[in-house]
Amino acid sequence: MSKQIIATTSLAGCFGCHMSLLDIDERILQLIELVEFNKSPVNDIKTFTKQVDIGIIEGGCCNSENVAVLKDFRKHCNLLVSVGECAIMGGLPAMRNGIPIGECLHEAYIGGITVQQNHEHIIPNDEELPMLLDKVYPCHEIVKIDYFLPGCPPRADLIWNALYALITNTPMDIPYEVIKFD
Repeated sequence: MSKQIIATTSLAGCFGCHMSLLDIDERILQLIELVEFNKSPVNDIKTFTKQVDIGIIEGGCCNSENVAVLKDFRKHCNLLVSVGECAIMGGLPAMRNGIPIGECLHEAYIGGITVQQNHEHIIPNDEELPMLLDKVYPCHEIVKIDYFLPGCPPRADLIWNALYALITNTPMDIPYEVIKFD
């Protein structure tokens, strides 16, 4: 059997879902026998080198760079899996959704209690910085997502069970106990 090719990335989130992937512990050795990682922080490959069977996305979209990365993943991945609450619903980063962008930037760079020595009241505005979106979007509002793994972060067993089923083309055996909603 040829190895399935997997890519992973983190958008606007905390990287906790990747940590849960690593928490599959010794099963990582079994995973390496079954897959080849292409674009992923797991192997530090920064760009796609081929079409990928399974893409794993954590984090939502809060800026133009997140959207570009997500669209690139959709284009290069046959299946795309949203992992974690940030990817599925926006998660903690979406707490800013009820606050206008101008207020967020003012608080972060000018008026926040932790801001010091910005006497010129400069908000960073460089063409190399990704443009903030009007709100944080879950991934499925930007591209088609094939599977969703909930949790903050999802339990390692949920990630393992889902990945193993997708890799081996077998039905998913996901007992209720491995799904975590808090």
